[in-house]
Amino acid sequence: MDTVASRPRTYEVRTYGCQMNVHDSERLSGSLRAAGYVAAASSGTGSEHEQADVVVINTCAVRENADKRLYGNLGRLASIKRDHPGMQIAVGGCLAQKDKDVILEKAPWVDVVFGTHNMGSLPALLERARHNGEAQLEILESLEVFPSTLPTKRESTSSGWVSISVGCNNTCTFCIVPSLRGKEKDRRPGDVLAEIQALVDDGAIEVTLLGQNVNSYGVEFGDRQAFGKLLRATGQIAGLERVRFTSPHPAAFTDDVIAAMAETPNVMPQLHMPLQSGSDRVLKAMRRSYRSERFLGILDRVRAAIPHAAISTDIIVGFPGETEADFQDTLRVVEQARFATAFTFQYSIRPGTPAATMDEQLPKQVVQERYERLIALQERITAEENAAQVGRTVEVLVATGEGKKDDSTHRLSGRAEDSRLVHFGVPAGSDVPRPGDVVSVEITRSAPHFLIADSDAPLRIRRTRAGDAWDTAQAESCGVPSPTEPGDGPRPVSLGLPTLRVGR
Repeated sequence: MDTVASRPRTYEVRTYGCQMNVHDSERLSGSLRAAGYVAAASSGTGSEHEQADVVVINTCAVRENADKRLYGNLGRLASIKRDHPGMQIAVGGCLAQKDKDVILEKAPWVDVVFGTHNMGSLPALLERARHNGEAQLEILESLEVFPSTLPTKRESTSSGWVSISVGCNNTCTFCIVPSLRGKEKDRRPGDVLAEIQALVDDGAIEVTLLGQNVNSYGVEFGDRQAFGKLLRATGQIAGLERVRFTSPHPAAFTDDVIAAMAETPNVMPQLHMPLQSGSDRVLKAMRRSYRSERFLGILDRVRAAIPHAAISTDIIVGFPGETEADFQDTLRVVEQARFATAFTFQYSIRPGTPAATMDEQLPKQVVQERYERLIALQERITAEENAAQVGRTVEVLVATGEGKKDDSTHRLSGRAEDSRLVHFGVPAGSDVPRPGDVVSVEITRSAPHFLIADSDAPLRIRRTRAGDAWDTAQAESCGVPSPTEPGDGPRPVSLGLPTLRVGR
């Protein structure tokens, strides 16, 4: 495939945006691997790669300054491309769907631009650009192949993403997603469950179900309780230990889903429920078809059924016309809701959305000041909610890359069942868990954004199929024979995981 015939072409995928984009990037990587490309080698730190022959940027159009970030990256890649003969640059995702040929006008050194509806075309578009010696632009207005039918290269052996739907039928005035992802398209339950089973067969013990509005799943085939049924069906999949989902919409969230969450053991006690605003007047202007009282009522019912549920949210500050009284309503709801965490955003104009042309766009300094007050409130609540976890024993799915200071603090990290991040020490003489194994630890200290579990006693480790899959992946990458039975074969080599604990 390369002008240098002795080696396959290498690739790197850079991802911006939401979990849906992360899932899409795994599919892009899978499609490239299926076409004969290989991933560019990491430097060993996990953050730097050798210069790839193909750089794919999977874009987001929702985050603030998404276009500036894209063109800044493309500008840096232009000089690299001049010194790397045969290098190709591809841009896909939501911003590509939105801007179409604007990208090629601003960055003519880009080789391929593709949209959200034709990810599977990337290898063919790259080859066509090489053959024809000119950029290829292909933006489809409707879905060509459902993303989950494409090959995939998972970033985690223990966890996987599964799309149950794409697109959205809502008309929120601040959101451009429906025009980029299209109307909602639902997968058949059997197809979703078959993909989950395939992930489990491959060693995964955790899946996250994805959709722009997961609890409207079933609208295409006329079953309003399809999502609750799907959750219950995941409980019948042997070996699947953890099920999560994101994101539901408060207007369509029903009690049968709460019951399914509470009664299905592998559905985790975690819920991401976007609030956006605590002001009923602003919610109406946003075309969010619920009000704050209904929102808080949902949280009450979830907590009654699942007492230890950790609830997170999204909030937009400074929507056009938002008054101080409106903002105070948001602060009131946040105080009552007691979110474990909140993803907070300052409103910024998104061309093509109804809110972009609304009157009463707020000055930046007003939005900034309100944003800082909201952050301070939520930081206090998060710290208080985390402090309440001290003394609890939690099950942590060991991960890689979750703890950015693990090397210096001599700890390992992972997510508890409620998705809180836990850093835990490895005492002297204790066995060391593998990524994908589960450890049972007691929380000894809390911080605003994570929990600490330190003990002098050996770790209580449950070796899992996901840990075995990690062993296999490590063995294959090193050319070592893989284990043939769970728990058999070469044990992971200790790379000096320390036994000291340093304050984080």
